[in-house]
Order: sequence, then C-alpha cells, then structure tokens
Amino acid sequence: MKTIGLLFIVVLVFTSCKVKSKTNTFDHTEGHGHSHYSSLSHVPAHKLIFPSKAPDRIILNLTEDPHHSVAINWRTDQDIDTAYVEIAEETHGPDFLLNNNVTRVSAKTEFLDLENVRDKEPVVKAAFHSAILKDLKPGTTYVYRVGDGQANNDTWSEWFQIKMPSKNKEDAFSFIYFGDAQNDVKSMWSRVIRKSYKMLPDVDFMLHAGDLINHSESDREWGEWFYAGSFIHATVPSIMTPGNHEYDKMKDRSKLSSLWRPQFNLPQNGPLEALNETCYTLDYQNLKLISLDSQSFNNDETSRNAQVKWLDSVLQSNTKKWVAITMHHPIFSTAKGLDNIALREAIKPLIDKYKVDLVLQGHDHTYARGYDSNETSGKTIVEDAGAIYAVSVSGPKMYESQDQSWMVKRGEFTQLFQIITIDNDTLKYNSYTTMGSLYDSFRLIKENGSNTLINNSELNEFTRFKKDFIKE
Repeated sequence: MKTIGLLFIVVLVFTSCKVKSKTNTFDHTEGHGHSHYSSLSHVPAHKLIFPSKAPDRIILNLTEDPHHSVAINWRTDQDIDTAYVEIAEETHGPDFLLNNNVTRVSAKTEFLDLENVRDKEPVVKAAFHSAILKDLKPGTTYVYRVGDGQANNDTWSEWFQIKMPSKNKEDAFSFIYFGDAQNDVKSMWSRVIRKSYKMLPDVDFMLHAGDLINHSESDREWGEWFYAGSFIHATVPSIMTPGNHEYDKMKDRSKLSSLWRPQFNLPQNGPLEALNETCYTLDYQNLKLISLDSQSFNNDETSRNAQVKWLDSVLQSNTKKWVAITMHHPIFSTAKGLDNIALREAIKPLIDKYKVDLVLQGHDHTYARGYDSNETSGKTIVEDAGAIYAVSVSGPKMYESQDQSWMVKRGEFTQLFQIITIDNDTLKYNSYTTMGSLYDSFRLIKENGSNTLINNSELNEFTRFKKDFIKE
C-alpha cells in the first residue's frame, strides 16, 4: 500500500513539472500572433472592454506643434454624447479652480459599434472623444481633466499633470522607445512600460514602433494595452507608428484597425489622406521626428510612391539638428527570411543623402543595433558613422536572430526598452531590461554635420545611468 502511494506521488510531481515546463517554453517557430502566455492575462471582459459613463483609456499624443499644443483622447459609453476637457496652469494646491482659471474645451465625439467575430468578442458600443488643446505656454505645467461637463464628479476623470516642452529648443529632453508589445500585454508588457517610467518619471514622451497589440480589431487587446500603461498614458504624451498587426491580416492587409484613429490623435500632415495619423512628422525642440507607415508601404504602390516623395521633401526642408525616423519594418533585419528589400532600396538612399541620425524599428522580436558598415566593427569610437539602426522588442514573444554585418550589438529573448536623451550636440541611447540592467549603450556626438559614434560597452551599472543619462 505504501509503495502504491509513493508511486502516485512521484507521478503527480512528474506531471506537475511537465506542465510547468510547458507553460514557460518560448516558441520561436510560429508566425506573429501566438503566445504561450495567453492564459496568464485573463481578465473579466467588463474590466477591459465595456465602457461606462466615466472616462477611460485616456491618452495624450504629441501634435505637429508640441510646444504649444497637446492632443487628448478618451472613451465612454454612448450615453455620453457631449464631452469636454478642462485645463488650467498648475498651482501648489486646489486654488487653480478659483477665479475662473480653468478653461473648458469642447471635444469631438464619434460613436462606434465594435464587433470582433474572429476572437468571439461581444459587440462593444463606445463613444470616443478627442480634443487638441492649443495656445499653451512652453515649459509650463498644466493640470487637466476630461468629462461630460456635468457637476457629478463620477463622470469626470481625475486631474492629470502635463508639462509642456521647454521654450529653449537646445535644452535636454528624453523619450522612451518601445519595440513590439503585441502579446499578453496586460500580463507581460505592463511591467516594461511601468519599469521604464519608474526609471525616468520625468520622461518627455514615449514612442511605440508598431504592433502595440496582436489582433487589430480586438477591443479586449486594446483594453489590455491601455490598462498596462494606465495613468502613464494620460500624463506622458505618446506617438506611435502602425505595425502589420494594426492592420487586418485576415481579411484585408490594407485596412487599418478601426480603433486606431478613434483612440489616438496623431498629426495629419502626411502625403495622403489615407495615411493620416500613420505617416506624419513633427518637430520636438531640436529633433525632427518622422513616422513612416511601413505596412502600407509594403502593400500599396500608391502609398509607397507617396511616402518616398514626401520623405524626400520633409528631409530636404528640415532645419532641425537631429533627425529620427520610426517605422515598424526594419531597414536591416535580424535574421534570414525577414529582409525588407523594397523598403530598404526606397528609403535608405534618402537616409544616407540627408544624414538621418537614428532609425527606430520593431517587427523582428529580437534586439539589434548597428549601422551600415562592417569596416569598423568592434571599435569603441567610429567617426562619421552615419545613421544608427535599432530593432527592439518590449513584449514577451521572442524570435531567434542571426549575426549580420550591420550589427554592433545583438540580443535575444529579453524584453527591453530604450531611453534616448538629446542634449544639444549629444544623443545618448541606453537599452534596458525589465530589471533595469543596462543592455546596450552608445552616444552620438554631432560636429560639423557628421556624427561620432561612441560605443559605451563599459557602461554596465545603473548608477552610471543615473549620473550621466538623466538630464539635470
């Protein structure tokens, strides 16, 4: 009897270990869209999907003129058909509410009935509200809230704070760059954005290089993305470029998610109306920042030709010291079979011609950073390095990579975020793991129109980051 009991315990323990091992296994063979962590991110649907009269999914976006304006979006149920933003200059206490200091701005409202048959989600009826606050003062901190204009505080958000960029365009500023979040966003990506914010709470804005979620029409997944960022989205402006998963890969790869434009409020200064809020540009202090819609580029010849012509004109007329481009698909990929030849042949000549400094990308679910040269491989200091290309991943789905001639640093199976600081003639780039460990680091020093690259391989302590990379 004792022998049978002991055998039962051994079998039970062995079975338990097998199940645990399977749960924690990465799968590198499946295409974009699958993850072994989906069971861990289960949340009751009503907490992620269904809106109420109280505002949720509040997010700030940068505008074409981020020194004097900011865009705000949020969501409610369809009982709220009129919505407002209230804003005032920040004070040390609640006295900003006195003496008519609060300005009320009307929001635009659109109603959507969202049905996601693919994922068998319930129909969601939501009202999406958006506004652009204009004539703001550079360097000033404001408080704002969103709601329906009624006296009932239950239909207003809390008051949030937002600091406008400095009026001195040479002052230092920082932003955080994320590669694909995509899968198990609430469960596994939340700690990435929250860790990045904890390390740099005074960050000026955040940049997302596409594939924010996995299924373009899944309101539940979008709910996870907003849940993960929580109040950070409402206090730190974001910009995002769409990835292939923001397009409908099952029915029409040229169809942008029906939720992209309602829930974001991005610049509309691209080459085509069809590319509004996906292909655009803005100036942030001494940085020209450009978003290209690489998915539309890959699938539509009209979009491709328009983006190339537009990019040429934007770069030709640029007056900013630094130039960064973000797009989802990499110019240089991290493994065989992932190469984007048409994109590279069309865009790279313009990157070289106009001396773009930084290209921030996603898609490959690995990490790599380098430049278009293998003659200086292994050097700490590289003169006239040209554009620096980065590919990163912030979510839990990982792929293997392969050594390529353009790579200076390569990594796999690690969730990452990048803090980038621009301080006059110096650009500082640091890649970090979710534990706050420095993963990759370099500096660009701009002099006489060319950049000197310094590979900071010796920087491996967080204390060095605190000393050198956070602006005073």
